[in-house]
Amino acid sequence: MKKQIKRKTGLWAILVPVNFEIRIAIFLASIGAISLIASLTLLSFTLSNILDGTPIKIFDIEFDLFNTVIALAIITVIAFITRLSAFIVSHLGAFRLEQILRTDLSFHLSKVPLGYIISTGSGALKKVLKDDVSALHVFVADSTPMIAKSVVAPVFTIIILFIVDYRLALASIFVLVVGGTVMSFAMKDSVEYRVKYEESQTEINKAVVEFAQAMPVVRTFDDGSESFKKYNDSLFSYRKNLNLWMSKTKTSAKFGMLILTPLTTLLAILITAIYLLNNGTLELSSLILALFLSTGMADSLMPLMWLNNLIKKSQAAALRIQEIMDIDDLPETKDSKIPNDISISFEKVFFSYNKTGKRALKDISFKVPTKSITAIVGPSGAGKSTVAKLIPRFWDVTQGSIKIGDIDIRDISNDNLMDIVSFVFQDTFLFADSIFNNIKMANPNASNEDVIEAARAAQIHDFIESLPNGYDTKAGERGANLSGGQKQRITIARTILRDNPIIVLDEATAFADPENEEEIIKALANLMKDKTVIVIAHRLSTIKDVNQIIVIDEGKIKEIGKHQELLNNKQVYFNLWSNYKKAQKWNLETKEAV
Repeated sequence: MKKQIKRKTGLWAILVPVNFEIRIAIFLASIGAISLIASLTLLSFTLSNILDGTPIKIFDIEFDLFNTVIALAIITVIAFITRLSAFIVSHLGAFRLEQILRTDLSFHLSKVPLGYIISTGSGALKKVLKDDVSALHVFVADSTPMIAKSVVAPVFTIIILFIVDYRLALASIFVLVVGGTVMSFAMKDSVEYRVKYEESQTEINKAVVEFAQAMPVVRTFDDGSESFKKYNDSLFSYRKNLNLWMSKTKTSAKFGMLILTPLTTLLAILITAIYLLNNGTLELSSLILALFLSTGMADSLMPLMWLNNLIKKSQAAALRIQEIMDIDDLPETKDSKIPNDISISFEKVFFSYNKTGKRALKDISFKVPTKSITAIVGPSGAGKSTVAKLIPRFWDVTQGSIKIGDIDIRDISNDNLMDIVSFVFQDTFLFADSIFNNIKMANPNASNEDVIEAARAAQIHDFIESLPNGYDTKAGERGANLSGGQKQRITIARTILRDNPIIVLDEATAFADPENEEEIIKALANLMKDKTVIVIAHRLSTIKDVNQIIVIDEGKIKEIGKHQELLNNKQVYFNLWSNYKKAQKWNLETKEAV
């Protein structure tokens, strides 16, 4: 699929895919604005003809009253149709832009390193995919016709006024210049105050989300005074920044809006007209036309004030979208190679999460033989999960290589690599769909019997059958209707159905209760049959019999060997095992009160 979003910064650059609709909408809105002004011009000529019998003359061409009324009706219809058509075209363009942006963003996110998706988080990605794209929809749908009207109508009005009487035109321009100058003072510091205002809004959102999500903790450990204080403080900061912004700009803003009202323009025209009428240098038809046009000119300019805010908001949304589109795709080979076996080898691997950051892994080298089980252990933050996530290319190594068989994983296409390596996460994820579909998604071509067999192997079939709707039972959002152990066994069933030859387990029993843990261990035993397995282990008792244990600390390999060998070495693993055994002996004791 070809991406339509150009790699350029800026609001208008990201709107390139719907430039045609935007231009047509602006053109139609401009025709509508000009037609409206033309209809007001004809109406003023008609009224002056009725009032004093002045012949209707346009560019020295005289028109009778009947033909003028017909022309007025036609031009009014044209103004209505073109204005309506402009908004129809702009809205169609806006919906097409939404489709393009969300499709391109989704497609691009499917190509970037999966580690970026994990580290960025669903909240930030949701804001871009939903909120920022919607902001650009609003800009294209509503703003582009309005911009055309706000620019074309005043310009065309002033041209007509100059043709009719340049003195009335100058009076209108004077009002616009004064009003615009005063408003510029109101907008001068808007960027600085806007940033503070938006930051305080963000803090409110954070406080509300934190307060809602932490409600069980709040009710257990806090009477609300501390947690609600954060929300109250954020509200106070918001009010303070808003008042500061308003206090700095309210005076000039009020005067500017007062000057730019239709009434002020009308008053300026009237004062000028009265002076000219007294001198006998102004015709009644010119006065009527000026009164009609001047009020519409101010009305056309006023939307520019809120359009300025909308443009800045849309610009920020466009930049956030562009930041995601500028993330480089995970490089993919054009000539995918097939490994000769399913062994795994790390060869002098170095890795850091960003180019300037501290290295998370340093000179990692080891080999996992075909159809063997290797456990990776180490203190918290040692780099265990980083090692595991490099195998399915969540990120690419900074230096060195990772091979499956005799092939560098970078020489295997992403699709082929996903058919070789399965990753069972510590944090499970189920879709708000039926349990059956949550399992079958691993292999859409699987039969119903295959799904059931995978569930049996994962020790979850009997539980599913006990549910009122069986396999058609909805898992709920993120599997909310199931326990942690049940969700884990369903994800294991999904992995069994996938049947990839290499399995990476990120402590699949971490959050299981004793009953579920036994079932999960049985499920994992079925999953790991005839597979090459790497296990990130926290419960050391589960890995005593694996083929090899790799001990990592501070991003480096400290030891490699079997359980008893490492205990005999009395180094890092010995300390881990000692602490683990002490933790297993810990219990709660009750003593009679003295």
